Amino acid sequence: MTSTDMVTLGKRSNTREVSASAVAMLDERGTVVAWTQAAEHLLGYSAGDVVGRSGALVLPSSEETPTISAFIEQCRAQSDWSGTITVRHRDGRMLDINHRISMLWGQDGTFRWLVSVTDIGTLSREARNGSVRESLLTHAPIGIVVRDQQLRCVWVNDTMERHDAISRDRRFGRRLVSSMPGSEAEALEAVMRRALRNGTTAVHEYRAWPTKDPRQEHAFSASYFCLKDADGKTLGVCGMSVDITGSQRARERLAILSQAGTRIGSTLDVMQTGQELADLAVPLLADYAYVDLGESIPFGEEPSPRIDTMSDRPTVFLRAGQASIHPGTPESTFARGETVFVPPISPLADVLRTGRSHLEPVLDASPGTWVDQDPARAQKIREYGIHSLMIVPIIARRAVLGIALFLRTEDPVPFHEDDLLLAEELVTRAALSLDNARQYTREHTTALALQRNLLPHRLTGGAAVEVAWRYLPADTEAGVGGDWFDVIPLSGARVGLVVGDVVGHGINAAATMGTLRTAVRTLADLEMPPDELLAHLDDTFQRLAEQDADAPDQTPTVVGATCLYAVYDPITRRCTMALAGHPPPAIIGPQGQVTFPDLPTGSPLGIGLGIPFEAVELELPEGSLLALYTDGLIETRDHDIEEGMRRLGTALAQPSRSLEDLCTRATETSPGQAPSDDITLLLARTLSLSPTQVASWTLPNDRTAVRSARHMAARRLTEWGLEGLQDPTQLIVSELVTNAVRHSTGPIGLRLIRHQVLTCEVFDTDAHSPRLRHARAIDENGRGLFLVTQLSRRWGTRSESGGKVVWAEQDLDSLTASIGHAPLRGTLRPPQRGRLWAVLGRPRTAIDDSGSPRHLNWSEPWACSASLERVVWWFMRRPGIAPSTRAASGSPVRPAGRRRGRRCSGSPWPRRSACWVMGPHWTR
Repeated sequence: MTSTDMVTLGKRSNTREVSASAVAMLDERGTVVAWTQAAEHLLGYSAGDVVGRSGALVLPSSEETPTISAFIEQCRAQSDWSGTITVRHRDGRMLDINHRISMLWGQDGTFRWLVSVTDIGTLSREARNGSVRESLLTHAPIGIVVRDQQLRCVWVNDTMERHDAISRDRRFGRRLVSSMPGSEAEALEAVMRRALRNGTTAVHEYRAWPTKDPRQEHAFSASYFCLKDADGKTLGVCGMSVDITGSQRARERLAILSQAGTRIGSTLDVMQTGQELADLAVPLLADYAYVDLGESIPFGEEPSPRIDTMSDRPTVFLRAGQASIHPGTPESTFARGETVFVPPISPLADVLRTGRSHLEPVLDASPGTWVDQDPARAQKIREYGIHSLMIVPIIARRAVLGIALFLRTEDPVPFHEDDLLLAEELVTRAALSLDNARQYTREHTTALALQRNLLPHRLTGGAAVEVAWRYLPADTEAGVGGDWFDVIPLSGARVGLVVGDVVGHGINAAATMGTLRTAVRTLADLEMPPDELLAHLDDTFQRLAEQDADAPDQTPTVVGATCLYAVYDPITRRCTMALAGHPPPAIIGPQGQVTFPDLPTGSPLGIGLGIPFEAVELELPEGSLLALYTDGLIETRDHDIEEGMRRLGTALAQPSRSLEDLCTRATETSPGQAPSDDITLLLARTLSLSPTQVASWTLPNDRTAVRSARHMAARRLTEWGLEGLQDPTQLIVSELVTNAVRHSTGPIGLRLIRHQVLTCEVFDTDAHSPRLRHARAIDENGRGLFLVTQLSRRWGTRSESGGKVVWAEQDLDSLTASIGHAPLRGTLRPPQRGRLWAVLGRPRTAIDDSGSPRHLNWSEPWACSASLERVVWWFMRRPGIAPSTRAASGSPVRPAGRRRGRRCSGSPWPRRSACWVMGPHWTR
């Protein structure tokens, strides 16, 4: 291949094409065998000058330059080679070239070297050519503007003009504040001055309406840096701006969603959560938004999977929340909390029916559309220029809770798909919070109803104390607690005061509280002292805990509890109390001195430490104030118990105030408007019975005690003006004293107490408690307690040191009826007749409407006890009794046809006679 052949290949090229295709070929020894015209233009050597000569001709003569043979050997070892070297032009100047050498093999096994060369200097000069620079800056995808030291525009590219919509004739030679007046221009010029002054790059973000999208605001990021010449002299400032609207919107969406996590669901209130959703959407997403929930959702009821909007019954919602950029939300036709009706044919109904969102970028409010179904809504839409609408269903756990609407009025940009995706994400997060709040509302309502049913609705302290109380449940987030309180009437005009606190909150705590309150009442009815009562209550609590332990799959419902139980006696003015891990009571004297007695704390209930509880007895002056409370009143997260006790003592140190006023003052001292624990306070002002209201006697243990007891009781009732209760009281006294004489050995005590009721108490040394039983017709005893039960409102026993007390109470209201005409607490009514006949046998004659028997002739014999004789005597005194069965002068009358037998003690008639009746006096 000759040099001439090489030169004539291809057509003649211009300078740029030649410089880009300078090619030469060397043989295996480095001799030039081919030379192109481009190579001649690049290096100045013609083909005749170099063909047949060594390629070293174009290499500079330098010790550092390798010889051609060494260069050939290096290329042969690598098969090809590329890089940058310096060559010598024909005129002697040096050129930096980028070349590539490749090995070409022939058919005869020989090879050649193909050398392609590019002049780097030529490329650099072309790149620095003004036309290239101009094209680059003009058509760059970023906005570029150059300003002098006075911030006047001297050059701008097309992209910048599209960014801020300022034409070149308004821009050149002017400052930015002249071309685009406003606060944004002033802020940008301040950034430019800072770049000029400090010589550093300054970055600033701003907003503008570009010409390509004039209806929507765009966000731009501008960078300003100082321009200097080769000598370092400041020439001006260059600004480069980039449209960051897409990334800005993405950041804003993420920011909105981030705020949703903290601003929505801050409480467990359904209505508040709905309002939080509306508040977040305005103005970040919409100009006006509102949230409508199913009418039953705020009350915790279960929602429906789909809402039937086509039924005859209108679809009813409750406006849970709404927000607007205008104060007072004038766009709304309903106030928050009002009932909202949904038009059956509307996008709202479609969303509820299908559960899919609805986007209406341009809201059509023209006549004849669905808007006309609601004239009030249509008027608001036209009045405030609502032009874009999004409706998103609120769905949680596959059930529709309601709908959320987002509307735009002032913002001219319509909603688009990205806005709908953001709204759906917001509503999805809010739906979970709404459903959690709904479920909590249901559980809280259930627990609160359970607790209210388990707590006392009406308390009275009788003649022992005046009472008042306050119960403030914990805030909705904490849930219903397990506090309880009670005032239990006891025998002998005494009263039991109890306050307790179950650990935890919710339904389990309320149920445990109800169990403990019932247990306390039951144990108190057994007349147990405070320390013994708490011991039995602790056993009950541990059994409940053991039952929970037997069910490992269930969450333990019983954790622990504290309790304070006190018994106050208004006769002795002594108060006995015991604690089970509970704060001590506050005792306020009549003069206002406040003390917290140092009582043995005891272990909380259910701990199972086995430590016995200790009771302490205190004597209280009349008019003292007892304050029983739970720790929620004196302890908070930020305040310790001692500080709370001081606050409580200060609030109660005015005992002359009414109890209701003191309750209010005490509960107001608790810091915080939403307590995290229940607050319970029970106030009891002590009373005392005067000596004239109590009568006590000590009787010998013999048969004469019965008659003496009856006579003394009758005289005292006469002194008290209770003559109408003499007969039943004498019967009760007779039966109780008779039992004491029969079953005990020591002296017998008798006490009558007149307060709200008349109490009869008999003390004996026998520790065994009597029990009521149903006697058979042939039994000669066992009917006494039955008659006591019928004649008293209640009766019972309690343990005392050295014996027991059997007591019975009678209502003083029975004095309104004549006891001669109503021997069994008023008129003899059918239930009472049945009970009496069960003991005495059914009379042969009928009973008239007034309950008065006209003839008393029982078909069955019965034992002749004093109680039965007295009952029959009452009936014999009633008008209408047949003369044949009534004594003419108070002498005993014996029914005919009865055989004689062994006499009763003190009775002229046989034990198995029908009965004997005599005048107003009778004996056993």
